[in-house]
Amino acid sequence: MNMKKIVATLLLGSIALVLAACGNESSSSSPQQPTTRNQGEATESKGSVETEYQALFQNSVFVGDSITEGLSFHDVLKEENVLAGAGKTAEFALQDMAELTKRDPEHIFIHLGSDDILWPTDNPKTYSLKNYAKLIGIIKEKLPQAKITLLSVTPVTAEAEELEPRYKNINDYNQGLKELAEKENIGYVDLSLIFSNGSNNLYDSDGIHFKPEFYTRMLDLLKDQVE
Repeated sequence: MNMKKIVATLLLGSIALVLAACGNESSSSSPQQPTTRNQGEATESKGSVETEYQALFQNSVFVGDSITEGLSFHDVLKEENVLAGAGKTAEFALQDMAELTKRDPEHIFIHLGSDDILWPTDNPKTYSLKNYAKLIGIIKEKLPQAKITLLSVTPVTAEAEELEPRYKNINDYNQGLKELAEKENIGYVDLSLIFSNGSNNLYDSDGIHFKPEFYTRMLDLLKDQVE
């Protein structure tokens, strides 16, 4: 009887040693640990860049259309710093003035016009700029301390222009926008400077909207407006 107990004890001890050895081997050879750590480092690095922009523009609001909306869609800025939506024109943006006043920003960047150019009226430029001026007037009245900066309509690719010939009017529209800014004594920034080296790789597949890198370049261009 005592001999059976001794044999059973030895067998259990051997099994425990084997299981422990397998567990140690599995832990030391696991290929997942370095991968998980690297991914965490990459996420932390990406987050620090985004936080830098978010901190810099924390007292700003970007008013605009679906192109402007990319700032929050790509998590470059927080949603409270973007007041934009697909199809927005200068006329439709007038409906957002109560919300803009509520947010009470120090800096207001207006990036409209891409949809205004396509508006079905006899003279889209004149119609749009009239509403643009009205928009600026309301902002000056409701938020007199805010600094207003108009942003030029971004260019589209040659393929997008071929599909929609009205985009050929972008330069002419921007000239009117620049003159409006001078008349209203507010800021104007030409975003075409971002494309000075022919960076077509910044465009999304439709040749109109943009990838995240465009927005970080745009904010780099606008840093002087808020610093």
